[in-house]
Parts: sequence; structure tokens; C-alpha cells
Amino acid sequence: MRFLLIDRIVEIKSGQRARAIKNVAMSEDFLTYHFPSTPIMPGALIAESAVQLAGWIVREATDFELSGLVTAFERARFMQLVRPGDQLELDVKVVELDDSQARFSAIARCRGKKVASGRFRQRLVPTGDLEAIEGARRLFEILCTPLTAEANS
Repeated sequence: MRFLLIDRIVEIKSGQRARAIKNVAMSEDFLTYHFPSTPIMPGALIAESAVQLAGWIVREATDFELSGLVTAFERARFMQLVRPGDQLELDVKVVELDDSQARFSAIARCRGKKVASGRFRQRLVPTGDLEAIEGARRLFEILCTPLTAEANS
């Protein structure tokens, strides 16, 4: 089972950048214990959200032939707390992308304020070694589907 930390990909520029959102709800399992009286989204999961978005950039740019596995964080900074009710806005940019690895920079914001930033690397592996390619394509389509006016009413 996949542990998704992205609710919607709102923009993707093939092989270059992507933006996504994560709505942080009190029903998230990780908030139960982090911390019970003052729940906050763990910094590691904010970073994982950016890593997941970077993975979608790689899949989309390679026609889903390759996926990224994080190998290193070059730097990560956390400036603000992310709480239930917040909408985490992720912006991930490709610094370098070739057949074997990729480097990314990421910024996470809530209400226009930067809450985290960092740089990280991914090793690229065949998607088929990790998951069914068609399943990944279907999930990508779902994540990129815009919300309709009907769904918002």
C-alpha cells in the first residue's frame, strides 16, 4: 500500500518543476502521536512530501519508465510549524536530471509563508522494479485532475 502525502498536483512542467498541495487534517495518523496535545506535521513528512512530488516529476518526464529513490539530503531547513487545518504548498524544481540520478530543490509554504526548504538527490531506477507502470500512470492522472466547481459545492 502506498503512503501518499500529496493530495493534488496543481502544475507540472515536464522535467523541470512541479507544484502540489497537501491538506493537513486532524485525521492524519501521524498527528495522533506528534504531539497529542499540540499536533504538528513532522518535518520528516514535510520532506517526504517534496520527495514524492520529485518522484512524479521523474516519472512524468521519462514516460513512467523511471522512478526516483531518495539517496541524500544536502540541506533541509524548517522554519514554521505545520498544523491540522493548514494547506502545505510544495514547489519542487529540478536542478539536474540524467539517466541515473536527479537533484532537486524544494520549498514548502503555508498561507504564503515559507515553512521548509531543502535540496536532495534521487537515484533513478526502472519504475517496473517498484510498482506497476500502469498503476502509477492512473494515480498520476488522479493526482493531476483539477477539482471541479461541482466537487467544491
